[in-house]
Amino acid sequence: MSYNSSTVGSGSRTARRPFEFGRTYVVRPKGKHQATIIWLHGLGDNGSSWSQLLETLPLPNIKWICPTAPTRPVQIFGGFPCTAWFDVGDISVDAPDDLEGLDASAAHVANLLSTEPADIKLGVGGFSMGAATALYSATCRVLGHYGNGNIYPVNLTAIVALSGWLPCSRTLRNRIEGSHEATRRAASLPLFLCHGLGDDVVAYKHGEKSAQTLSSAGFRNLIFRTYNGLGHYTIPEETDEVCNWLTANLGLEGLRLN
Repeated sequence: MSYNSSTVGSGSRTARRPFEFGRTYVVRPKGKHQATIIWLHGLGDNGSSWSQLLETLPLPNIKWICPTAPTRPVQIFGGFPCTAWFDVGDISVDAPDDLEGLDASAAHVANLLSTEPADIKLGVGGFSMGAATALYSATCRVLGHYGNGNIYPVNLTAIVALSGWLPCSRTLRNRIEGSHEATRRAASLPLFLCHGLGDDVVAYKHGEKSAQTLSSAGFRNLIFRTYNGLGHYTIPEETDEVCNWLTANLGLEGLRLN
């Protein structure tokens, strides 16, 4: 694929066209800045739509950074170009993984977080394909490196995944169990996963299997929320739970919802 920028296994640059990420939208904290969260949109979307929703949440101590994915040919659309964090031919936990695309997007997220102040807690969240990229970032943090072997440089303290799935799930457990440090990091990293039973884009079974895989791999601080009747979108009940979870796990001073 012409948009790939690195060679798997070496991380070396090639002559191929690099990933070109779109515009980044920032929602500034309305109160004391305590945490910064990157929020990743779904397939074909952009950072603007989610920044507008995040602006309305009762989380005055969070700075939200909403990047836009590169525009690239996507297999699931027959090669038609759209914004996508990685290439995908089948939305499922069993589909082949575009490791180069995942690494490039996870590195873009880490680079955006790397300039935040040292005392600020850092997190990644997302919806659909954005959620998949957030979960991939979590595995990079726990393993200490990207899929290509390059060191993962950011200390993540919260992961939120709405209506998503876990890429590279088939080998995750063995890779984590092979490292004492990865096992320790997995046990301490908080994850909040949500999925609707009525999701007709990313089937509920893929969200459920992703949560089970993460749990069996050692992510002990994991919550998986199920919503009856919810399709491939978000609802106030879900965002309220996300707000409460973030407030509790990040120790925010902002008001919690009832």
